[in-house]
Amino acid sequence: MTTIKETAEQFFDACERGKGWEACTQYCHEGATFTAQAGALAGVSTLEGYTDWMKGLFTPVPDGSYEVRCFAVDESRNCVAAFAVFRGTHTGEGGPVPPTGKKVEADYVYAMTFDGDRIRHMTKIWNDGFSLKQLGWM
Repeated sequence: MTTIKETAEQFFDACERGKGWEACTQYCHEGATFTAQAGALAGVSTLEGYTDWMKGLFTPVPDGSYEVRCFAVDESRNCVAAFAVFRGTHTGEGGPVPPTGKKVEADYVYAMTFDGDRIRHMTKIWNDGFSLKQLGWM
């Protein structure tokens, strides 16, 4: 039997490698919700929408990668938190401006709430303004 930590790790890897909903759906409930207090993600309210947003990020930032700093499980609340750093360089087309060649190094946290063995909701904690400035997008 897969634990919520293992499921969270597999979801996290698929999402952060830009695999999109097609690869992430197996780890989530249908209709799984998403929230973030970040302007770049305004209007994204489902995990399907978020995972596809991440997939799209790999067009302007094709070398995107992540480094996990911490994975923590709160069994009593059915929650897994992942703290990581995303890195990449704007070398591809598709961003809000032509490729800048600038790099991003962004700290962020995923708080994934489980219902049974699948993710029901995820909140992303991220300073999008700092990241967009690093990339030269604002």
